[in-house]
Order: sequence, then structure tokens, then C-alpha cells
Amino acid sequence: MATDTAWPQLRVDDWTGTRESLHQWLQIVGKIELVSTTLINHWWNVTYDISARGLRTQILMHQSNRTFDAEFDFIDSRFVLRADTGDIETVDLKPQSIADFYHAVMGALLKLGVGCTVWAWPNELPQATPFAEDTTPREYDPDAVRAWWRQLQRIEKVFAYWRAGFAGKASPVQLFWGSMDLSCTRYSGRPAPASTSAPPNCPPWVMAEAEDRENVAVGFWSGGSDEGSFYAYAYPAPDGYYEGTLSAGGFDKSFGEYILPYSEVRTSDDPEGTLLTFLDETYARAADLADWDRKNLEVNQDRLLHYLPPNDIEEHRRS
Repeated sequence: MATDTAWPQLRVDDWTGTRESLHQWLQIVGKIELVSTTLINHWWNVTYDISARGLRTQILMHQSNRTFDAEFDFIDSRFVLRADTGDIETVDLKPQSIADFYHAVMGALLKLGVGCTVWAWPNELPQATPFAEDTTPREYDPDAVRAWWRQLQRIEKVFAYWRAGFAGKASPVQLFWGSMDLSCTRYSGRPAPASTSAPPNCPPWVMAEAEDRENVAVGFWSGGSDEGSFYAYAYPAPDGYYEGTLSAGGFDKSFGEYILPYSEVRTSDDPEGTLLTFLDETYARAADLADWDRKNLEVNQDRLLHYLPPNDIEEHRRS
């Protein structure tokens, strides 16, 4: 496993135990976010942002009107809760059971005066043992988690640039704790038929909220290939969408989506360009087949350069 390159290498099989631990920890904190924020379309209120130290929540509001937030600090290997009083509580990220982490986090909330009740079991996972009852010892490799987070930082930059080329409704670049994937979505502005997707241990109203508008979604998750994969899909998929070829990647019947292995991006001469081409091609195919109003929905990502004085343009390019 190499972690000192611009696009880190991390084999999926090399951090399975750690990833399973982190996935459930993210879900625990995601449940806190769920009951401490107002529902925003497609569950955008319960996602994580990539931060300079790891992953952070939205601003959270307790019923007593106190505000707080939370961050997984992967540099110092600790989970941090911060209240508007200036008080801070931390929980170590280390080998421990799901129950141990859950109780430590809930205890930290009480110390800050922002204790809350959550739906205390995992979603979108085959087994849904309540967090407080999952006492099996778990792994945690901080180096592997840092490598994954560094991957997300590189990917976020490309996803954000892709998002910037769309003037219509588009999601932030965000990590969903249900499936532990970093994603970004563009919307046509039209409604979509009711979703029939049924992830394990996930009530149908979750997907009904997630997929109630016509969209093209792209993302990255630690699966699908040796080092994880980028994906793209259209919902609903127009006729012929998954036919034909792409410059990189292709349709995977087992997943029912376009898949581009992370390793192909990492080892290419131009990783950012390779990934951006995959995003552009999978979007454009859906937009054309479904007759999206591309002329009015798309904009130039580099339009800032048209507003800057010549000297500022050169400085911007150098930076």
C-alpha cells in the first residue's frame, strides 16, 4: 500500500476490517446528524463533507437550540464533537467494538449537553445488529484510513469541477454514510418514477426521497474492483443508455451501472482528465437520450477567468 503519491493506492482487501469498522462509526454519527438537522431534498442534510483533516458533519442543532458539529479527524485519529459554548469532547479512533464507540460518542454528547436519541442500528448493510449490542472486537488501521481519505480529496477536486459545469440543480460533492460512497448528482428538473431500489435494512421511503427526480449520479466507493471504483448511472435510465462504449470504463452487468476502476485512473498519464472524461461521457449520454435542456443547464467551469484582469488570470493559473 502506497500513500505518498498524488493518487494513493489502497487495495480493497487490505483494509476490509478497518473499513467495516469505519462504515458503522460513520453511520452512528450520521444518525445523530439525521435527528439534528432539517430534511433537505435527497438526504443532503445527513452527508459528510471532505475536510482538511477528515470528514465533517453539517452544523447540527439540538432541541434546546444549542448548536454543535462533529468531525472524524483522520490525522490525529480521533472523533471530535464541538459545541457553540467552546466545549470539545473527543473519542479515540482505535481498535474497538461498535458498541464501545457508540457508547463513547453518546456519552460525549451528554457531556456537551446535546444528548439525543437516534435510530441505533445500521442501514444498507446485510446485518443490522443494534450498535449497542455489537460487542465484537473490531480493527482500525489509521494509515489505511488516511490513504482512503487522501483518495477522497483527489476525487472531490474532480467531482467539484464537474459539478461547476452545471447551472441546474446539482448536489454538493458529499459522502453518504449509508453506502459509504462519495458522490455528486446532476438533475434535469423533471420528476422521476417511484424508485424500486431496495438496499438491505433500509425502509422504502429512504429511496423514495433519494430518487424522486430525474438525475445522473456519479460516485466512488471501495468496491467493484481491486482498488475501488467510480460509478455512473442515470435514473431513470433512458433507452439505450448502457449501450455503446466509453473512452474509459464501461457498463458492468453485475452492478447495472457504468464502472471505471480506480486503478485505471491512478495509473493513467492524466488521472484527473481520465476521470473527468468518464463523468462527462456518462452524463452526456443520458442528457442527450433523455432530451435534457443542455443549452441552458450547462456552463463553462472556467468562466471565472473571463471576469479577472489579465494579471490576475496569470496568477490564478500559476496557483
